Amino acid sequence: MTQPGEDVLPHEATSAVLARLRSTAPPDGVTLAWVLAHLRERAFGILLLLFGTGGLLPGISLFAGLLVAVPAFQMLLGRTAPVFPRRFSNRPIAAARFAALITRALPVLRVIERFSRPRWPTPFQTTKRVVGAAILLLGACLLVPLPLSNIPPSLVIVLMAIAYLEEDGLLLCLSLVSAVALVLAMAAAVWGTVETTLWLGG
Repeated sequence: MTQPGEDVLPHEATSAVLARLRSTAPPDGVTLAWVLAHLRERAFGILLLLFGTGGLLPGISLFAGLLVAVPAFQMLLGRTAPVFPRRFSNRPIAAARFAALITRALPVLRVIERFSRPRWPTPFQTTKRVVGAAILLLGACLLVPLPLSNIPPSLVIVLMAIAYLEEDGLLLCLSLVSAVALVLAMAAAVWGTVETTLWLGG
């Protein structure tokens, strides 16, 4: 069992870290503070991964888009670890909901991990700001009220989080390019919707 304050192996599979969190979660529920204490240096990446996975779920993508902005902004500022208000970080999360979120993410993670590994060494502490900026834009895309518009940005957030966690420079570059393309496409779609609405309105 991983205890707060212990170091996590640098290249331990992300799926293994999440599976351990799921198995060691208290039966009466967890808090964000508990999760962060058990993740330490991997907290940013796994929070982005969990929020990105949450963005795929119907009904909570808007909430996930708002949540993902918090760690993304702190990455943009160069913080070493995410910080949340105590009132929010101590709010309980039902054990069943927490386990369901991880269970949904694990199969996808294990497939991606077959291809993702440490490569193309990049200064990940330096690129943290770039990743934070990209995640902020993708989080804004989650707020766009178009049918199924939550799925592409959520998937890119998941890929970017995995690249950051696995120190995979190649996957990080690909996901950043995908993020730019997606943001431009979403902006064009929103602008087209606004133009159509204005034209129909006279």
